[in-house]
Amino acid sequence: MAPVSSGRVRRRARGSKRADPRARSAEDWWWDSLAPRGSGYHLLQADSMLLVLPDLEPTRARAHRRAPRRAPRPLARGPAAAVKPRAKPRPEPSADQDPDSGWGDRIPLEVLVHIFGLLVAAHGPMPFLSRAARVCRRWHEATSHPALWHTVTLSPLLVGRASKGNLKAEKKLLASLEWLIPNRFSQLQRLTLIHWKSQVHPVLELVSKFCPRLTFLKLSDCHSVTADTLLMVAKACRQLHSLDLHHSMVESTAVVSFLEEAGPRMRKLWLTYSSQTTAILGALLGSCCPQLQVLEVSTGMSCNSTPLQLPVEALQKGCPRLQVLRLLNLIWLPKPCGRGMPQGPGFPNLEELCLAGSSCNFVSNEVLGRLLHCSPKLRLLDLRGCARVTPSGLCDLPCQELEQLYLGLYGISDGLTLAKKGSPLLTQKWYHTLRELDFSGQGFSEKDLEQALAVFSGTSGGSHPALCSLNLRGTRVTPSTVSSVISSCPGLLYLNLESCRCLPRGLKRAYRGLEEVQWCLEQLLTSPPSST
Repeated sequence: MAPVSSGRVRRRARGSKRADPRARSAEDWWWDSLAPRGSGYHLLQADSMLLVLPDLEPTRARAHRRAPRRAPRPLARGPAAAVKPRAKPRPEPSADQDPDSGWGDRIPLEVLVHIFGLLVAAHGPMPFLSRAARVCRRWHEATSHPALWHTVTLSPLLVGRASKGNLKAEKKLLASLEWLIPNRFSQLQRLTLIHWKSQVHPVLELVSKFCPRLTFLKLSDCHSVTADTLLMVAKACRQLHSLDLHHSMVESTAVVSFLEEAGPRMRKLWLTYSSQTTAILGALLGSCCPQLQVLEVSTGMSCNSTPLQLPVEALQKGCPRLQVLRLLNLIWLPKPCGRGMPQGPGFPNLEELCLAGSSCNFVSNEVLGRLLHCSPKLRLLDLRGCARVTPSGLCDLPCQELEQLYLGLYGISDGLTLAKKGSPLLTQKWYHTLRELDFSGQGFSEKDLEQALAVFSGTSGGSHPALCSLNLRGTRVTPSTVSSVISSCPGLLYLNLESCRCLPRGLKRAYRGLEEVQWCLEQLLTSPPSST
């Protein structure tokens, strides 16, 4: 690139004389081709960005342009070397040629807030907003917008396993929150605290004072949560309707006190099963939360050997508007209803029922009927590990538009007498709405599976089945049956054929994505028939 004089700016004033075209450098030609003179546009350049903007003000000299490289001057020799040339006086900038403050100030504040909102929605406000606030005044003003701080997760740095290190990290973060919460969290709606051991009460005290719009509170792996703390939040945050206490050490008296105060407006509740859960469930059975829509009780990865006794009919009366019920990894022992006792009111709004567990439980056809006899809106039914439930019992359920059905048995089918017939009853009833189906570990015969999956290839009206996920792990499905299902379901994106004894070697694996599923179909069509 030809050298350019040092007095050259990115763009000449409109009244200046044009240089000789022969003397113009390649860089000058490039700049003028992007924003030609008289076009009403000018260029702004940053380190990694180039903007072409309309002229909103009189033409100003382009700033921040890299100075052209000068050819090295030959060293003068003799007496003239001691004489320094006089520096030419720089022309004073005119009134309409103020120094450009940068492209960041030209972006409207509303646009910056929208851009930051997209980043916050993907990665959360912390630590992005705190770092972006240090860039310039305009960014600081944009990051201070309360709408960007509606969802926050706070977790102290895990300095070490020692309690002193954790306490120091919590106090350091608390010192920052003493300024941050009053000045940024006025529109906070969702708050999550993770790994807080001793400073939960001071944090929630600040939240109760300055966050009146809080609707969701999650305490994960938090200790020292007292009844006074939860009661303080329930009284101050009148819009709070969701509480998640998974894996936190909270006394049952604290949760019961919270539910007695905020129960009428509670919509969602997550609990970790322990010996104190019975008292909390007792409050729910007493109609403490009549508007509750989501209830989840789980034990996490570790299974609790103490069975959970839950009266089904009492729960239906205490939480009549329940939409999601999850009892995960529990040994659930429903109380018998007794002879001659009428059925409960049911869950007319129930859309999701999850009773999955890693061990065999006591859920049978009779218990499932008591739960779902009045649930026509059911969309998801997860019965993984429920080996006592049979296809005939499922066929009697009132729901007609089931979309997700999970009946997998993972490591618990040994020694159990499994049903070898009945799978066609399930597919014939829900083939038009099923999107996900799990038969993993079931003992259905080859012919029974062939009849069940053949339903998806016989759809009427030229419409394709909605099935997109099929788990046949450990079943006796045959290659011809798998080929027929893949050909009939063009939207199939997940297919699990692990440990299928009737399939040829090399194909017993999980396939994810349309390309892998179609590759499996090609291999099944071209491979010779297996002798097994």
